[in-house]
Amino acid sequence: MEPITGGCLCGRVRYEAPARPRVHYCHCTMCRRSTGSAFAVLAWIPADSLRWVGEGRPLERRSSPIARRSFCDRCGTPISLSYDGRDEVALHAGTLDRADAFAPGSHYGVESRLAWADCGAALPAQPTKERWSDA
Repeated sequence: MEPITGGCLCGRVRYEAPARPRVHYCHCTMCRRSTGSAFAVLAWIPADSLRWVGEGRPLERRSSPIARRSFCDRCGTPISLSYDGRDEVALHAGTLDRADAFAPGSHYGVESRLAWADCGAALPAQPTKERWSDA
């Protein structure tokens, strides 16, 4: 299989991976706020298959007590999401060079889905499993 490739808006952060991603829409509040959109489209691959090939590496920040997100520090493009203790990383599908080749197969975080977000209505759906407490 040909590796997937992608990168940020300015081209400084580039990646490749020899894995076919598992893609889904995520409607959870964290993804909505981190992307500034109605939902995120995430392309999950094995974390050990991801290779950074551009001139820069994304900056990573802890976005919650259970997850980290990365972005390009030059143009601000969100690049990835990683949950603690998991061996997968999610790439934002909009950063894939051939995003049209990997259609989402399900919805996640549907308890936070906006009523007007009309996409993939016939796809399987499940609520968010990840939780943490601020207490």
